[in-house]
Amino acid sequence: MKPILVRVAGLVLAAAYASLIVWVYARQPRTVRQLTGGMAVNFEEGLRFFRNDQFMEARAAFERADPAHQDALTQFYVAYSFYRQGWGRVYRDDALFRLGLEAVDRAIAHAPGGRLVVSDGNLGMHTADELRAELQRGAQRSMSDFNPMKVFEPRK
Repeated sequence: MKPILVRVAGLVLAAAYASLIVWVYARQPRTVRQLTGGMAVNFEEGLRFFRNDQFMEARAAFERADPAHQDALTQFYVAYSFYRQGWGRVYRDDALFRLGLEAVDRAIAHAPGGRLVVSDGNLGMHTADELRAELQRGAQRSMSDFNPMKVFEPRK
């Protein structure tokens, strides 16, 4: 190869790389608020759906807010939405409860010290441990599933 050809190829590659860096820098969020703004909007939208008992829509919004499944609070609400959707006066949906267990385990794993407390007055359970225990009870089959008094049990 001729030295001039090597130099031209190197110059073209360096210019392309510099253009990529400038493009990424120009497109990046300028502040932390811009970075988290989209996530916060999606989380709030998920909460609105959750409070309106639209659990599938809530989980879709929570997925947009936390696509990496790394935020403990978001995963807590995902697990709670599986609990509420799977809870029935006469039955418990084992498949939804198992998905809820996976989500609450993610929440516990990402919570500081493995303990998550949510101070939301609209919830019947405020800790991830309570939610996990309730999901485990609902996913297990036992003779208490056939107790007719179970229809008077409140949803948490």
